[in-house]
Amino acid sequence: MKRLKNLFVISVILAALVAYQCRRLVIERGQLDEVVNVFVPKGAGVSQVADILSDGGVVSHPLLFKLVARFAGLDKHLKAGEYQFEPGVSMWDAMQKIANGEVFYRRITLPEGLTTGQYLYLIASNPDFSGEITEEVKEGEMLPETYSFEYGSSRNALIIQAKTAMKKVKEQAWENRAEHLQIKTPEQMMVLASIIEKETSKPEERGLVSSVFMNRLKKGMRLQTDPTVIYALTEGEFELKRALTKADLNVDSPYNTYRVYGLPPKPICNPGKDAIEAAVHPENSNFLYFVADGTGGHSFAASLNEHNDNVAKWKRIRK
Repeated sequence: MKRLKNLFVISVILAALVAYQCRRLVIERGQLDEVVNVFVPKGAGVSQVADILSDGGVVSHPLLFKLVARFAGLDKHLKAGEYQFEPGVSMWDAMQKIANGEVFYRRITLPEGLTTGQYLYLIASNPDFSGEITEEVKEGEMLPETYSFEYGSSRNALIIQAKTAMKKVKEQAWENRAEHLQIKTPEQMMVLASIIEKETSKPEERGLVSSVFMNRLKKGMRLQTDPTVIYALTEGEFELKRALTKADLNVDSPYNTYRVYGLPPKPICNPGKDAIEAAVHPENSNFLYFVADGTGGHSFAASLNEHNDNVAKWKRIRK
């Protein structure tokens, strides 16, 4: 009887030790020593998830992972997706992350001022997306932004997201536009915004650049802006990578604002929010000209003589 009692006490102690050790293995810092991403496929059961985490070095005891998941009732709630784990993540935290569906989101940046063709190339060449691009998208319809997406998301879904975002920005800007503008439609707003986007990267200049084009439109002057000529030559499919020539300025195209009056028929790039705002909120100025000043900005002028002086300064700087 005494022997049985001793065996019982020993069994209880051993069970307590095993429970303590298991608890320690579950909640304490794990052995992962670097950031790791793992993929849990759709339909994966707890055993497969445990093996995936073990292969990735996230957990060192897959059998214990399965037992704890079943005991905690999480084995039926493990969700598919890509997950990122930091060094030292505990088994319990890893389990909770997958049960809560805290998937890892990748990012893609669509920079301001690129054409739709350039955007589509960025999306098509990104291996983290899936599917072919079949969504129809026109120039100026996608909002420049950094977008988050799950690995394997469709390329069309990202394009639709960017189009929806641009539509919202466009509608808000047009609704809150200033009075007495020379542009009469949201479409004209986007054309002007695209030119402003290509003409300057300095936020403080956008309103002035917008005022120059507004003043020119009001006076019936040609806009004479180089980015539209570049678009006429490239159709937005590639970078020109050379300076414009006098022959370029005579190209027969509705986008050549050195030959045609008014705005081009369509945007020449995808403008950002600030350029769109500048198009409908130009600064109040009498400027009709601007030219690079050698510092990344521009010198503005109200008269041709003053502009010619600024051009001469720019030529000296270039030499």
